[in-house]
Amino acid sequence: MTGREAAFAAAVAGLLAGYNNTGGGQPWRQRWYPAINLGATGALLAAATASGLTAADLGLSPGRVPAGLRGAAGPAGALAAAWLGLAAAPATRPVLADQRVTGLTWPQLAYQVTVRIPVGTVLWEETAFRGVLQAALRRVLPGPAAIAVTGGMFGIWHVRPTMAALRVNGIGGADRGRPPGLAQAAAVAGAVLATAVAGVVLSGFRDRSGSVAGPVLLHLTANCGAALAARTAAGARQARAGR
Repeated sequence: MTGREAAFAAAVAGLLAGYNNTGGGQPWRQRWYPAINLGATGALLAAATASGLTAADLGLSPGRVPAGLRGAAGPAGALAAAWLGLAAAPATRPVLADQRVTGLTWPQLAYQVTVRIPVGTVLWEETAFRGVLQAALRRVLPGPAAIAVTGGMFGIWHVRPTMAALRVNGIGGADRGRPPGLAQAAAVAGAVLATAVAGVVLSGFRDRSGSVAGPVLLHLTANCGAALAARTAAGARQARAGR
């Protein structure tokens, strides 16, 4: 380990801690979300290359893609089936209610699952966390510690989006313009913990296969599946109400 490698790892961790939590909800960033994050992906990869990390270090070696996809195919299929089951059963449809999605038209949803989520979210986040951050940390920490820190940073990354989701859905008094209360704080803490655990799982797939392809597949299934399931459930509820 060199001081330069440690400084780079710390800089990436600090950047990611702040990137999504400071100004991430600004209208101009939301409007240009895929393009901005695509640019950020390229800039971070350039910085990683300049720091001495190779494509193999970053989990971007083409030769490792099949192994990554094979390792994640089964869990991704199970996750997709779970989303389908939740949307299909009337008793479980309410858990999918999310005003960020249920009000979308089908063309708007198509944009979400073909452009915004794959490019603006999954490509950027998997490159940043399972690619650059995890590789940078592995140069300065033992493998398990690098995975744990990467997962923890992934949890922190989701603080602002969680608070935004709470406001939109009126959970924990977040829609009333009051300072965050205990219920809202607990919801945010729970979401951070859950996404940190998810980050550790994704990092494990990347570590075992040597490729970010597996985490990309799982992340796409999680996010696109959630959006499709939520919109499908909302449509079913609306159809039943209109009878």
